[in-house]
Amino acid sequence: MLWPGNKAGILPPVTEGAHIRFRDVHVEYPGHVRGLNGIKLDIAKGEMVFLLGRTGAGKSTLLKLLTGEAHATQGSVELLGEDLSRYHPHNVHILRRKMGIVPQDTALIESKRVWENVAYALRSVGVPRTDARRRIPEVLDLVRMTHRADAFPNQLSGGERQRVAIARALIHKPPLILADEPTGQLDPAHSLEIADLLRALNLRGATVVVASHDMSIVEHTGARAITVEGGKIVSDREAAPL
Repeated sequence: MLWPGNKAGILPPVTEGAHIRFRDVHVEYPGHVRGLNGIKLDIAKGEMVFLLGRTGAGKSTLLKLLTGEAHATQGSVELLGEDLSRYHPHNVHILRRKMGIVPQDTALIESKRVWENVAYALRSVGVPRTDARRRIPEVLDLVRMTHRADAFPNQLSGGERQRVAIARALIHKPPLILADEPTGQLDPAHSLEIADLLRALNLRGATVVVASHDMSIVEHTGARAITVEGGKIVSDREAAPL
C-alpha cells in the first residue's frame, strides 16, 4: 500500500534537473583493481532508481562515491550541482546532511528504544530539541512504526528494524535517500513492504537510489533499473508508467 501525499512536510518538493551526475567515472583500488570503469549516468530529482548487479559488480561503489566513502580516480561526480571532489574527508559530514543513508546492516543501537534510535540521528545535524520532539512522531507515523516507538531493537522483526533504519534516514528531511541492499536479509513479504515504503517516499518527493540484487522488488515498484557488471553499466531500463 502506498501512502498519501507529503502532508506533514517530511520531504522537500521535487524540482527539475539532474540530482546526481557521473561523468566518465573510474575507480581503481590498490593493485590496479578496477571498481568502476567509465560510468556515465544522470539521475533526475524525484527519480527512483535501482542499481542492480552481483556482489562486486560496482553498484555499492556508486553509492559510496555519493556518501564520500569512495573517491573517483578519474572523472567527476556531482550532487545537487556540486563537484564532490571538493569535499575534504574531514568535511564529509557536511555532504551527508544532504542525504538519508540506509545501510546494509540497520546498525540500530540495541540499548536504545525505537524513538531514541531515530532521535539519535538528529544530534549530528544540530536540530533543536523542540523540532526533534515534533519530527520523531511524524517520521514514525510515516513508516508505520508509531505503535513500536518504545520497543527495543531486539523486540523487532527484520522488517520493523529496516523501517526504523529508514525513519532514521528521513528524520532530517533529506532530498536524497540512498539504500544499500535494504531487503537483503528479509523474506519476500517483508522485502515487498520495504519496496513499497521506498516507493511511497519517492512519490512524496525524495530522490531514491537503491543498490540491490533482488529483481522482484524492482518489478514490484516499476522503477528505473540500471544493471552494473564489471564496473560498467550494461543496461538502463526506464521506469514503467505510474
